[in-house]
Amino acid sequence: MDRLKSSARLMIVSDLDHTMVDHHDPENTSILRFNALWEAHYRHDSLLVFSTGRSPTLYKQLRKEKPMITPDITIMSVGTEITYGKSMVPDDGWVQFLNQKWDKGIVIEETSKFPELSRQAETEQRPHKVSFYVKKEKAEQVTEALNKVLKGRGLDVKIIYSGGIDLDILPQGAGKGQALAYLLKKFESEGKQPVNTLVCGDSGNDAELFSIPGVHGVMVSNAQEELLQWYAANAKNNPKILHASERCAAGIIQAIGHFKLGTNISPRDVSDLTKDIENAHPAHEVVNFNLLLEKWRRAEVEDTELFLAGLKAVAHPTGIFIHPSGTEHHIKDHLNILRKVYGDSQGKPLKIWVDDVSASQIGSDTWLLKFDKWELYGEERQGCVVTAIMSTKESNWFTWVHIHQTFLEQSGKQEWMF
Repeated sequence: MDRLKSSARLMIVSDLDHTMVDHHDPENTSILRFNALWEAHYRHDSLLVFSTGRSPTLYKQLRKEKPMITPDITIMSVGTEITYGKSMVPDDGWVQFLNQKWDKGIVIEETSKFPELSRQAETEQRPHKVSFYVKKEKAEQVTEALNKVLKGRGLDVKIIYSGGIDLDILPQGAGKGQALAYLLKKFESEGKQPVNTLVCGDSGNDAELFSIPGVHGVMVSNAQEELLQWYAANAKNNPKILHASERCAAGIIQAIGHFKLGTNISPRDVSDLTKDIENAHPAHEVVNFNLLLEKWRRAEVEDTELFLAGLKAVAHPTGIFIHPSGTEHHIKDHLNILRKVYGDSQGKPLKIWVDDVSASQIGSDTWLLKFDKWELYGEERQGCVVTAIMSTKESNWFTWVHIHQTFLEQSGKQEWMF
């Protein structure tokens, strides 16, 4: 919450499964396009919020399975848990708010009387969420009966059915929409209301997001029937809600352009990254540099000599590179190793992306950067924390003065080039 000193230029609030994350995209093409776009053009002055039905356990599992970047805020368990930053610090005020007219024990007691309900795994049972599976044809009848019974026990609850199978029982004040409304009110009280907010979803438990006044919304092309029915009944003539023609994260990128919320050209969509210097920012340089390394190792660089000359041009004459192993070289000397590894991942599913790029100006022409860098080989990944210094003192573009890499705990033991 405190990362930005003023209002976010854009706040994206996105569901995960089948919205930000496409489980039918083995190459992770769309989410990697979004990652590059966000880190290059938005991370420094905007906010990313993941709003998921997943519990913290399943959310962390998904992060290990897919190349996801780190959100500023995470809303989990269908809007019943709000956490901040990489360390996921919980919002205690939200917890206190949800405790009103809520008794999990009574919910468990009454739902046990419904044989149509099949209890989900214990990881999905949260302090303010009780979750079940129920067949589609039984859902409406069970929901009505449960509402009546729980109201009679003095509880004020909300029952959400989504995905054609999931039934969640929450406090009435909970839900993805209410969690977002709570955050917006919090930002307003601090004088940091986002300039624009874009909500993104695909299923019934995302409908509340689109009901928040003033937001832009995108239903991805693969949105489920329950969300499309809600749209037809409640928002068909709302010009601020788009039914995208693209799937998942590609639909989010489409919406950014459709609503003119900022650039929606991902660096991964640029054919010649060496010329992609418009509105140059240190974070943009970091993204492009690592995408060029990916292309190099996949043998997708046509003029190799020109490429190497370009990399040497952005390396400071006395620049230092410190490998995670502790070995130290001049950056220009280390670049020579690239010649030997050209195409070492040709035909292999190598992907490189950066996460949580922060850039602080520490002088009139000098920047301190910190980010996580990840390499993915099929299902195997490794990562490192990178601290770097860039300068524009001796040229019209950013030059790398210092690069220091430290392995992340989750990383493997393969060699890193940069």
